[in-house]
Amino acid sequence: MPHLINKNPDHLTRDSHGIRREDIPRNALTVTDGLVRKGYQAYLVGGCVRDLVAGLEPKDFDVATDARPEEIRKVFRSCRLIGRRFRLAHVHFGRDYIEVATFRGSGTGNEKQRRTENGRILADNVYGSLDEDAHRRDFTVNALYFDPQCEEVLDFVGGFDDLTQQRIRLIGDPEARFREDPVRLLRAVRFAAKLSLDIDPATESPMAGLAGLLRDVPSARLFDEMLKLLMGGHGLASYRLARKYGFFDVLFPDTVRVMANNDGYHAMLEAAMANTDDRIRTGKPVTPAFLFATLLWPAYCEALQLQGNGDKPNFVIRQNAADQVIASQVRRISVPRRFSSPMREIWQMQPRFAVQRGKKAKRLMSHPRFRAAYDFLLLRVREDPNLEPLAQWWTEIQELSPSAVNRRLFGQRRRSRRGRGGNGRGDGGGHADET
Repeated sequence: MPHLINKNPDHLTRDSHGIRREDIPRNALTVTDGLVRKGYQAYLVGGCVRDLVAGLEPKDFDVATDARPEEIRKVFRSCRLIGRRFRLAHVHFGRDYIEVATFRGSGTGNEKQRRTENGRILADNVYGSLDEDAHRRDFTVNALYFDPQCEEVLDFVGGFDDLTQQRIRLIGDPEARFREDPVRLLRAVRFAAKLSLDIDPATESPMAGLAGLLRDVPSARLFDEMLKLLMGGHGLASYRLARKYGFFDVLFPDTVRVMANNDGYHAMLEAAMANTDDRIRTGKPVTPAFLFATLLWPAYCEALQLQGNGDKPNFVIRQNAADQVIASQVRRISVPRRFSSPMREIWQMQPRFAVQRGKKAKRLMSHPRFRAAYDFLLLRVREDPNLEPLAQWWTEIQELSPSAVNRRLFGQRRRSRRGRGGNGRGDGGGHADET
């Protein structure tokens, strides 16, 4: 049921929530303390409070205040105002900044929100009180406010109980809130995966039926959300939930269509997600180029088949297939060229692994994308086990000394030694620094 507006929050002491002022970065305290000294309210809010209560380390610390954006800029000389749909203030500290948002209102007074016919909010510079701001937020676990002055957490909507009971729940009517901003569908999945939360039945009920709303989200915003969803350290769990509710059918329609007839592609994608999660947990670099190369590989393979042989050179056929897949995908999720270019290279290098002798093989090993392309080859074994001997051969050759490599490539062919491990074998992650 929708929540009634509660203007009297629960005041949770440090004994309950466990957050101390010492847990807050100096820059965030500089912002909250500076606003309070000028007579404004100022609280840490959202993901940073949620993660601190859950025992996690927040990446960002955001501030909510009753000061208007122009008033915030008067308090901090290093402040810049950004955004049209949501007017925000960024208070800069060198290369870092703290994001400050003015309390949002309900939009029922003189200031109105602009919405589409299906309920999506287009503009929302409607300001209000602290309790209105809490009820305007998306999920209860994101509507916790920490007051650094007295170390209290203010909870208007039961977010603390939901967090301790491992439940994620939308504030208000779920369908209406999803229609306001369809990206909340992806956020529900991401938070559930990240925090190991169960999605509340009332929140979950309309999710699959509203998946089509994601088509109305700008493609650039969806790219950013996909990075958060799949490259936040919980990509495999997020991917499985997104598949469960049909979100991937909307976001990657060509890939999902091809996967329906080939379970091997599904195994390949899951392995890529798991490897990415492992790399993030161990502090290794990751890149969207490799992940999107994997996500779109089934569609690329289909496009290659549809190209046929004809009279065109193979490299032209591969280029045309890549062009077709990327052009189709960017209509749903934009992929910046700095990622689509290495993604193309990873794809187009795959046939070159079939050449295991001579200068062509030597040049392949010296290619800047070799490691990423090799890791991609390892992933392809999940889809096509017949590639295992080829992957094993390229694993072994990386373990050899330069002179032994030359003997292997240019001397008498030797039988591949199967079953060896070693430092040369990749993890299937493919997220090398250069990609």
